[in-house]
Amino acid sequence: MLKLTYLMLFLLCAGPLFAQSESVAIFNGENLDGWKIHGTEKWYVEDGELICESGPDKAYGYLSTEKWYDDFELEVEFKQEANGNSGIFFRSTFEGTKVSGWQVEVAPPNHDSGGIYESYGRGWICLISDEKEGYLHMGEWNKMKIRLQGGHVTTWLNGQKMCDMTDDEIAEGKGSIALQIHDGGGIKVRWRNLMLRKL
Repeated sequence: MLKLTYLMLFLLCAGPLFAQSESVAIFNGENLDGWKIHGTEKWYVEDGELICESGPDKAYGYLSTEKWYDDFELEVEFKQEANGNSGIFFRSTFEGTKVSGWQVEVAPPNHDSGGIYESYGRGWICLISDEKEGYLHMGEWNKMKIRLQGGHVTTWLNGQKMCDMTDDEIAEGKGSIALQIHDGGGIKVRWRNLMLRKL
């Protein structure tokens, strides 16, 4: 009994050491503080939402965090308007609009939303099976969740697990989180509630 009492006392005193970190917003809902634009496509804030939209160049564009993030859980809500081809990058670096890293796909229906693509590298490393393609709700708010720890990455779309894989190259990656707007023009995506919890 005495040992149990000492154990409980220790756990109470050491609680903060074992507590998980809390989720924090990485987009403040007001402006693009803490983010960096790559390219000429449009990134702006409207009614508390972050919006990406094709510009006159109809080229690739990115919005990356100024900070680098290693292991984390990220939850993001997005609504696709028009084409809606975009993505969420992790552990990524930039030279102009050339990005090195990994993308969790955000795309129109039947185009592998929640899959994982390695830019300027191996290409697709996790494609979505046909039976999972119905989880995306085009033109409505969707939630993407990404969990990244070491080389293990898991993605969920609207609560449904999409990819679950471990990769040595991802394990070695370092860099920022970023949002993409695809080339081709006619694309518009709204983002909100970008919440990150460090692991």
